[in-house]
Amino acid sequence: MENDVVAVVGPLSSGIAHIISHVVNELHVPLLSFGATDPTLSSLQYPYFIRTTQNDYFQMYAVSAFINYHRWREVIAIYVDDDNGRNGISVLGDALSKKRGKISYKAAFSPGASESDISDLLNEVNMMESRVYVLHVNPDTGLAIFSIAKKLRMTGSGYVWISTDWLPSVLDSLESPDPGTMDLLQGIVAFRHYIPDTDPKNNLLSRLKSQRVNETVSFNSYAFYAYDSVWLAARALDAYLNEGGNISFSNDPKFQDTNGSMLHLESLRTFDGGPQFLQTVLGMNFTGVSGQIVFDMDKNLLHPAYEILNIGGSGSRRIGYWSNHSGLSVIAPETLYLKKPSNTSLHSVIWPGEVTATPRGWVFPNNGQALRIAVPNRVSYKDFVSKDKNPPGVQGYCIDVFEAAIKLLPYPVPRKYMLFGNGKRNPSYNDLVEQVAQNVSF
Repeated sequence: MENDVVAVVGPLSSGIAHIISHVVNELHVPLLSFGATDPTLSSLQYPYFIRTTQNDYFQMYAVSAFINYHRWREVIAIYVDDDNGRNGISVLGDALSKKRGKISYKAAFSPGASESDISDLLNEVNMMESRVYVLHVNPDTGLAIFSIAKKLRMTGSGYVWISTDWLPSVLDSLESPDPGTMDLLQGIVAFRHYIPDTDPKNNLLSRLKSQRVNETVSFNSYAFYAYDSVWLAARALDAYLNEGGNISFSNDPKFQDTNGSMLHLESLRTFDGGPQFLQTVLGMNFTGVSGQIVFDMDKNLLHPAYEILNIGGSGSRRIGYWSNHSGLSVIAPETLYLKKPSNTSLHSVIWPGEVTATPRGWVFPNNGQALRIAVPNRVSYKDFVSKDKNPPGVQGYCIDVFEAAIKLLPYPVPRKYMLFGNGKRNPSYNDLVEQVAQNVSF
């Protein structure tokens, strides 16, 4: 920043982006970040922050749509307690609430948490009702979580694991993931930035393959966005100069060191053409390797979309897409941009434990109490309800209707019928309701 720069490309971290955004705001230098997905970075607080990847705001709505599609109402969010983790999960909670869902528990752990801390956290969530877990973490800790979860037998039948884009990014960076890693991920559903097959993308991959020496040619989505970020800065600078823009800098009296500071803030200078250059960057429109590079009024890339992957065997298969235009679909998003969105649909999923039936997503917790149901012990109208010697201890038309309704629920409900009255005279319903209200055990 001491070298009079006109644009900054990066960083990959949302936390670092928050810090640098304050600096570039003062220097009037656009910050083109290909990896900072924290939704709050799009706020008016950071006018010079330009996200050249997808905003996690849209990813969380994609995850919410997938959860709602399978009629799960409660999920547990497992995430790193940093800017990216907290703010992403906050958006997920808002998205779920619009569909009458909710995050029943937020399981946060600190960056760099030990395996022991993560194990304690997973043991805690395993005692809860929900079996639908949304994992929004950093690549350096994600696989360790799955390893610990497997040891705790939390990756088998009945469990649902939904990963955000960090997992496909890790797998796409590897030419061939080892069998041990893939064994941890069987049945996982993961979201990946949708990168359409364009000529620029295919040409780049062909050139890299022909020039390959020792480096990998496996690109994850962030690599494509980073490549386009450099070209965006170059194209915008060319357009800025063609429009008559000048490259000049001015000293700012605010950047003065005091008390012998070693930061040398006096060497920082403000880019005079920064406001004009910012508008030039935001006005760019070209096809890059990641797709169309054009920004909307909120400085987000136009037409955000995600692939939904189901990991199994030695790889993964696509079960559908999500875009903010068409929602969930098995049809590629770009084919629907000029059409009426199709009906919501996804291909079938093979869940953990090689289960094809959609898990209920809920179990009765080990430390939970059964639902207690007060039943009047009547001496008349016994066809409706009466005492029975056999389990569950009561019988009758009302009991049959209630049991039929219970069986229609998408989750089990442990229950216990409790008779009220001595069976020699009909009990008072007023007394029954009063004692239920007072939580009296019969």
